[in-house]
Amino acid sequence: MPPRRLLVLLCVMTGAYTFSVGTFPALLPEIAVALRLPDWQLGLLGGTFGFARMLSDIPGGLLTTHHVRRALIAAPVFMFTGAALVIVGGEMAWLALGRVLMGVGHTLGMLGALTAILRHEPRGTTASALNAFEFSAMLAVLGGVTLVGLLPQRLPWHLVFLLGCVPMLVGLSLLRSVLARLPPTDPRQPWFARATAEPAAGGGRDDFPRVALAFAAGGTVAVTYATVESFLIPIRGSREFGLERAGIARLLMVAQISDLLTLLPLGGLADRRGTARVLAGVLLAFAVAIALIGFGALPHVVVGCVAFGLGMAGWMLPVGLLRSATSASRVAWRVALYRVCVDGGMFLGPFVSGLIAARAPRLWPGLLAGALMLLAIAMAARGVPRTTRV
Repeated sequence: MPPRRLLVLLCVMTGAYTFSVGTFPALLPEIAVALRLPDWQLGLLGGTFGFARMLSDIPGGLLTTHHVRRALIAAPVFMFTGAALVIVGGEMAWLALGRVLMGVGHTLGMLGALTAILRHEPRGTTASALNAFEFSAMLAVLGGVTLVGLLPQRLPWHLVFLLGCVPMLVGLSLLRSVLARLPPTDPRQPWFARATAEPAAGGGRDDFPRVALAFAAGGTVAVTYATVESFLIPIRGSREFGLERAGIARLLMVAQISDLLTLLPLGGLADRRGTARVLAGVLLAFAVAIALIGFGALPHVVVGCVAFGLGMAGWMLPVGLLRSATSASRVAWRVALYRVCVDGGMFLGPFVSGLIAARAPRLWPGLLAGALMLLAIAMAARGVPRTTRV
């Protein structure tokens, strides 16, 4: 089984499923007007995708311990069903349910792909492989944002979202090729398990201080990412700067382009210099980004979007740190727990923003900027060694 060919297929398939993720944030102001949603409901809708992923992470991780293939098969079923509900639903409840189903499907696809990469990627190239995987996802998000910016303003939001879901067909068409390159499923294995029983995969003890750092970094980055993309940029852009759909999409595109330009070099740097050191710099970039986007004028917001993209390029670094501190037999379970933390942050970011935006719009960005700076200092001071445990 050639790991690099499997990596390419997983990257393209996941990117195809992620394309629609880029279209939704730029459409939030139009959805709010069309459905007359108050801020708290708008924040809830923006965070529903992450909330669904948080709830499905644990069962998804238990499933992928032995049944990666089944998780990858189930993913498009949930994705397509959820997309259909969002497109045809004209009420908040249907939109939220559709986003929930899409979140579950995206979780199964991401956990299945990440587990396959972490198990089969050659040692010493984990960070590069993970950032290549993230590169494909961010390229897809950029594609979704670009589509929103290029389509005429007169097109209704649900038609724009439909067009953003079309690439999912590409991911579905690659599923058979991906499954052919994965080990066959042993039907005797339990559907849900926390660890494999393979002797080659089970040696070594977990390094819990590094695990804790990985969880803290991933959760804080996720909260910041979701706050900026699913609330601050769309809402500040439309209400304070008078931007329409295309203008909001351009701000998001600045962040995505910055992300894409730095993703692969950052992965190589982490393989050479150590994941923790590079991650400390990424956390500082995120702190600068949310401060500029949350408090600055429009020119400062543009600069913040560049810094935001640099921070997004380190999205997979906590996963690499987690992998170096976890034995291979427990990778699927530990990644699932980590994804609960991350996806909980994806929900809390826009949800908390929506709750407190009317009374204290600058409080949440300020708290996140401070937390990111403190975590960056702790990460740098820790000086975690770059030892990979198998």
